[in-house]
Amino acid sequence: MELSFEEKDFLACCGSNRFAKEMALASPFSSMQVALSAARNIWFNKVDVNGWLEAFSAHPQIGETPSSKKGSETSAQWSKGEQSTAFATATGSSLEELSEWNTCYREKFGIVFLICASGRSTDEILAELKRRYTNRPIVEFEIAALEQMKITELRLGKLFSTKENAPSTTDKHPAIVTKKAEEGRVNIVGGHITAGSEVSAGKSYSNPTRTRPPITTHVLDVARGSPAAGIEVRLEMWKDALSRPAFGNTDIGHWVVQGSSTTDKDGRSGQLMSIVDAANPGIYRISFDTGKYCPSGFFPYVSIVFEIRESQRWEHFHVPLLLSPFSFTTYRGS
Repeated sequence: MELSFEEKDFLACCGSNRFAKEMALASPFSSMQVALSAARNIWFNKVDVNGWLEAFSAHPQIGETPSSKKGSETSAQWSKGEQSTAFATATGSSLEELSEWNTCYREKFGIVFLICASGRSTDEILAELKRRYTNRPIVEFEIAALEQMKITELRLGKLFSTKENAPSTTDKHPAIVTKKAEEGRVNIVGGHITAGSEVSAGKSYSNPTRTRPPITTHVLDVARGSPAAGIEVRLEMWKDALSRPAFGNTDIGHWVVQGSSTTDKDGRSGQLMSIVDAANPGIYRISFDTGKYCPSGFFPYVSIVFEIRESQRWEHFHVPLLLSPFSFTTYRGS
C-alpha cells in the first residue's frame, strides 16, 4: 500500500520548505525505507545551504520549551517529546549552564546547537555541546546537517506510524486499534528504541527485522564538501574473551576481520557484515585507508574503536568518518 502525504506533513519533519516540497513531489511512498532513501537524497543533494539554515532555525534551543513558531503544532509536540528525557533530568543549574553554552555556540557558529536529543539526558547533551564547540565551523555545519537528518528520520517514522495505523471507521474495537497502532509504531521506529527502554516501560514488543547490517559507515570529505569515494574500509572484532584492548597494550593478532568494502560515489561502504537481527556484543574497530585516498594528508589510516554492549545488541550502529587532510571526527549515528 502506497502512502501519500502533503507538504505540511514533511515540513513538520524538517523545517526546510524545499525539503517538504521535494518530498511531497516524490510521494506516495511504498514503504518507510523508500521514504527514508528519498529524504536522504533530497536533504544532502537537493536542499542548498539556505534550506539547511531554514531547517536549523525551525528548532528550539535545546533546554527551552518548543513553540509552533515554525512548521506546525505537530512539530512542536514532537520536539517536546524528543527533549522529554533532557527535561526530566534537568536541574536549575544544569539548565542555566546549558543556556550559557547555547549562547556561546550560537555566537561562534551562527546557528542553534542541533542534536538528536531523543533519549539523551541534560548532562549528555551538555557534554556533547562542549565537545562540539571545539570544532571548526565547516566541520560543525556538516555535523548539524547530519543531526538534522537523524531527527527527520525519527519524525518520518512517527508520520508513517500515524498514517499506517489510522483507525478504520468500521472498526468496533478502538482498544484493539490503539494496541495495533502502538505495536506498528515500535516496528517502524524500532531503530530509535532500545531494548532497555522497552523493558523499563513494561512492554514486550518484538524486535524489528533488520534491512541492513547492524554496523554501517560512510565517509565525507569535509575539505572538498563531498562524499569520499574509493576508500577501503575494514571492520574487525576483538575476539580474546580473557582480555580487552586497552590503551598501550599490544593487540596484534587479537582483532578478527568481519568484512571489508570500498566506499561508493556517495561515500557509503558496502556490506561489512551479515544482516543479522542481533549483533554480537563486544569491541569493534572500523579502519579506513585514508593514506591511499589522500597521500599528502597527515593520517596514513584512521581506526575507530567502539563497544556494543549486551543491552544494545538490537540497536543499529552507524559510525561515519568526517575527514580532512589534517583532522577527522566521528560520532555514533543511527
